[in-house]
Amino acid sequence: MDSWFILPVLALIGGLLSLTFIGQNVLYRGVVFIDLAVAQAAASAVIWVHYFVHFESVWLDQLAATGGALFISLCIAQLVKKQSHHREAVIGLVYVAGACLAMLGASQNPHGREKLMQLLAADILWVDTAHAGTLLLCGGLMWWLQQKPWLKNDWVFYGVFALIASLAVPALGLFLVFSMLITPALWVARGIKTWIAIASSIGVAFIGLAGSWVLDLPSGTTVAITLALWGIGSLAMTPTTPTPETKRSS
Repeated sequence: MDSWFILPVLALIGGLLSLTFIGQNVLYRGVVFIDLAVAQAAASAVIWVHYFVHFESVWLDQLAATGGALFISLCIAQLVKKQSHHREAVIGLVYVAGACLAMLGASQNPHGREKLMQLLAADILWVDTAHAGTLLLCGGLMWWLQQKPWLKNDWVFYGVFALIASLAVPALGLFLVFSMLITPALWVARGIKTWIAIASSIGVAFIGLAGSWVLDLPSGTTVAITLALWGIGSLAMTPTTPTPETKRSS
């Protein structure tokens, strides 16, 4: 393996370690759209900051993404608390509003469309050391944090989720972040051990990354599609543990 290929591999490992445990909580809480809404808020914030501040800065992008994600996640936490029976509908509307705001911002900026495409489907092959290292640190944090009772608290969960999503979106893109969040969690929901779900998803992500390199395809999009297909494949397996939906209906 070429040395430059190590960084995208580490970014994929860090992303899956960071997002799998959050994905399990997302499925259990029944707020699947929250990732799209929060990630889209992060992307929208970056787009509009670039509209007002005309220079490229990784730190500026990260501050904007974190601020947007935290704001929307806390708003969603409050909305879901008041509208628990229609939470997915409410979160879906928040996502649509965020996506439209991002498109409006992109239309007003000469380089907005390119920035928006980068935030939706980042090119993992060119991820830098800072982003790969940050994702690995987040993965270690979530591995430790998921054993603590703190994530049961709504405000802690939404805050941690917003922080990690805002760090992952600039490096991985919205589509890949969502695939990483949901795919391993679906396998865990079918009764597979968490570490097996993560390891198999990492292997599938490597296949997608290698395929994008060999076929000269956009890496973020290719890996996201590969993971999405792997997640859909989990539906062919009969659950061996009760799912949240089964628990609610019983």
